Amino acid sequence: MTDTADRTAWFRHDHFGMFIHYGTYSVLGRQEWVKRFDRVPDDEYVRLADHFDPDLFDAGEIARLAKAAGQRYAVLTAKHHEGFCLWDTATTDYSIGTTRGRDLVREYVDALRAEGLRVGLYFSLLDWHHPDYTVDWSHPLGNRDDIDELNANRDMDRFRAYMREQLRELLTDYGTIDYLFVDFTQPGPVDGVLGKTPEDWDAEGLMAMCRELQPEMIINDRFGIPGDLATPEQYQPVKPIEVNGEKVLWEACHTINGAWGYDRENTDDKSPELLARMLAQTVSLGGNLLLNVGPTARGEVPEGHDDILLEVGRWLRRNGGAIYGAGPSEFESPSGVVYTQNGNKLFAHIFDWPFKTLYLPGLADRVTFTRLLSDGAVINTYPIVTDLDHVGASLHPAAPEPGTLVLSLPVVRPKDLLPVIELTLTD
Repeated sequence: MTDTADRTAWFRHDHFGMFIHYGTYSVLGRQEWVKRFDRVPDDEYVRLADHFDPDLFDAGEIARLAKAAGQRYAVLTAKHHEGFCLWDTATTDYSIGTTRGRDLVREYVDALRAEGLRVGLYFSLLDWHHPDYTVDWSHPLGNRDDIDELNANRDMDRFRAYMREQLRELLTDYGTIDYLFVDFTQPGPVDGVLGKTPEDWDAEGLMAMCRELQPEMIINDRFGIPGDLATPEQYQPVKPIEVNGEKVLWEACHTINGAWGYDRENTDDKSPELLARMLAQTVSLGGNLLLNVGPTARGEVPEGHDDILLEVGRWLRRNGGAIYGAGPSEFESPSGVVYTQNGNKLFAHIFDWPFKTLYLPGLADRVTFTRLLSDGAVINTYPIVTDLDHVGASLHPAAPEPGTLVLSLPVVRPKDLLPVIELTLTD
């Protein structure tokens, strides 16, 4: 088996990826959990598949957008909780292969490889369509009083075999898969109704099969057993993530507008500046950012979301050195500044642009050159080598401590999403 450090090396370097949530739920335009939230009966919901025609879904265009946004990998929902498959599967007729004669997973995989991007697939362990999937708290029928009766004739053994074969197809028919994002194990209970445990999936057996079929593939933690990385969702960590006292690889999963699947009425978009800040903060804590788009029912990235991504990409074209291959710094940053570091390059991401001077404690004798990363122009510096409180206190009240490096900054903030200053450190 491939060593974990080797398997995850690309992920630890690249830091930024695109999540793509797509399925028949886009026809309703009310995000991906609409079947459960609106308690839509299955016989009514399945008719969405007849009207799900992704005629404008252009995998090449989406791959090029991800690349232009500075994203180095992507993850497509091959199957979400609704159970509809975006590949031409032999396991069910509830698939795009049956309804439209297409294989969107194939189109996506080929397009990502053509752009030199890493290939990730999302696979939901939940399946609200399969007749043998037992009703749990997440299920659209999970609010019923007769759950025991509903589950009496459902057979999780049959469902496990079905799910296992679907995973086998995805991991054998599409070449090298770099990342498998499974979703999700949560025993519950929620409102008194249980969820699913790792044993319900045979998580150990599924993990072993995945490792056998794709030994270099990274796998997240949502089988309910340890994987290669943790995946906090819609939450921005404020410190490195630890499991049992040990720091672990992690990825923050976020949406542009609060919804994963297409949500026509949701206009709560994050600004490009906010996304740049989130990315910098994530890398400073040793994590990755997986940023989602939810294509429309016809397959296009929602209007405006592409512009947001492209603006982040323009920032990364100039400031990518502070993100790709970088990670947490050994130095403690001052208020309003986030540090990332790559070898002898320290990057100060300036969240709060100060008036004329930026004080960096402990760096007075550690820096040989300083520049604004976006344009490469030098930033002048000088060290504080004496206690200025004792040299004209009226001129320098509450002055920084000796050993502080002072950066002389322009009064006007650079026109960049997030100004980054690169400091070359001494050996």
